[in-house]
Amino acid sequence: MDDLRSEVRKKIENREFNCEKELTLSLISGKWKITIIYYLGTDGTLRFSEIKRLFPKITHKVLTTQIRELEEDGIVHRKVFPEVPPRVEYSLTELGQSLMPVILMMYDWGKENIKTFIK
Repeated sequence: MDDLRSEVRKKIENREFNCEKELTLSLISGKWKITIIYYLGTDGTLRFSEIKRLFPKITHKVLTTQIRELEEDGIVHRKVFPEVPPRVEYSLTELGQSLMPVILMMYDWGKENIKTFIK
């Protein structure tokens, strides 16, 4: 539980989640988090610039915030190499990998049903 953001940890400690689904959603909610997890799970380890290229409309600040939250929650691992200029790589932790079946099912559901919502 030390890996969780303080706001999520506080909700768990105060028993503010009504069910486990709320915990899951609080960890992956955010406009870009699910797709960041998806690409790290399917493409493997990526550098910040590689992730940024996948999302041309995302700002540097928002991407940094989303990745930091995933890192704080123990879903993404950040590895810094002692080089000049510094090289940073991101990958899924074991906990992050455990989300992949859920993320892939969401992807498949969206792919199957997107036509239902297009007029």
